Amino acid sequence: MKVAPKIVFLFNDEHPFFDALCPNPNSSLSTLEDVFHLSLERYGIRDRKASGTLLHFVDDNGVYQMSIVLMQNYEPPILACAVNEVLASITGEQASPLPTFLVPSLKLKWEIKNSAPNHKNALYGLHIGPETETTRTLATKTEKPPSFFQIHHEPLAIFIQLARVLKLPTFVLIGQSGTGEELEVLHKIGELLASTTSLCFLRERIKWNPTTTTSKDHREPWLAMYG
Repeated sequence: MKVAPKIVFLFNDEHPFFDALCPNPNSSLSTLEDVFHLSLERYGIRDRKASGTLLHFVDDNGVYQMSIVLMQNYEPPILACAVNEVLASITGEQASPLPTFLVPSLKLKWEIKNSAPNHKNALYGLHIGPETETTRTLATKTEKPPSFFQIHHEPLAIFIQLARVLKLPTFVLIGQSGTGEELEVLHKIGELLASTTSLCFLRERIKWNPTTTTSKDHREPWLAMYG
């Protein structure tokens, strides 16, 4: 799978980032959209494929400057197989160094409990794997997660586990928000992503459809996969 040196990796519930990230008006970058369907037969899964959408930002010389990978929705156990297959397809065609993965998440507002008031709408950054210029830049603009931080979003927990095993340069952007504040945090994460990737983040393109956290999310923090 051909991708740029920087990849914004999204699960389907983070679709607003896919809609709102775009080239700067004064930029020469153009966009190229594609889809992928990868076989899962080596996992014994014959009726499903690892599918999703690719959005590339390409310069005048045809060089990919940034890519967005948007995964379709999957449930366990297919979820882990699909994510692993997509990562294998990306890294298998890349010469050294590996691309840097940027993973935003809006699904973690319940993980930080009894947080101080000054942490309201904070942006946290989790660095995994080798350090790159992009991960160093993001680390200076985000806070480190507190020690009692937990993962309650299974797709993200699986991605983190695989990124650690595969030693992928990764930076996870995590927004903490209270009820009704998700859109504000989405804007903050989107603008930080845009500034880091030389893109712009257009709020008016966001199709906002907030979801509530299920009781299962409360019962099953994926802490073991996180740490």
